[in-house]
Amino acid sequence: MPDAKNDKKTTPKTSPRPKLASSLLLRRKRANGEIELLFGRRSTGHVFMPKKYVFPGGRVDPTDGFAPLAEELSDKTRSVMTRVLTERRARAAAAAALRETAEETGLILGKPAEDACKFKAPWAPFEAAGAAPNAAPLEVITRAITPPKRPRRFDAWFFTCDAEHVHGSTDLTSNGELEDLKWVSLDDRGTLDLPIATQYVIGELETWLKDPARPIRFLKSTRSGPQVETL
Repeated sequence: MPDAKNDKKTTPKTSPRPKLASSLLLRRKRANGEIELLFGRRSTGHVFMPKKYVFPGGRVDPTDGFAPLAEELSDKTRSVMTRVLTERRARAAAAAALRETAEETGLILGKPAEDACKFKAPWAPFEAAGAAPNAAPLEVITRAITPPKRPRRFDAWFFTCDAEHVHGSTDLTSNGELEDLKWVSLDDRGTLDLPIATQYVIGELETWLKDPARPIRFLKSTRSGPQVETL
């Protein structure tokens, strides 16, 4: 979600309805035990948060609800998401996170699939890798809704997954959506230009890492300002 200062000149008179979106906090552990996350910088051509470092992700496409998943969401993740979404939309959000990660970073979160050659265009990276997208390892970290009266609003879901679930090559390959793809430790995140919402999400991840069983929270706007509530 954008910072308010970026939208002052384009603030609409009415609030657009938030579009469903999702992102993936792909994490891995260094030899010394430090956790690092995969970030990318949005290109200058983007109207939404240009030059900001974010996680792979984006808006959910209509076809994501019919994604050829190797495995569905875990019962735990699905139960959290279906408190506010239908099962189809929850599935679509998870699929979008997998698809966008493959498109923007070249990393395939999937399992070997003999019939991968039958996948439709949005899943071409998986077809090329001979794999089907796998939603089972995804865990919900948080949800954040863009404040009202912004030119672009999203109902964004943030998942996390260990990099051990990457299928095939671990080389990072950008499609132009994200630049300067790199792994950055949690302790070094201050070196990046991060949106406020991204900083909030990282804080929720740190809490989750300490206690994966803790309630999932979400960030929304109220008349009195930003507010964090439990899903």
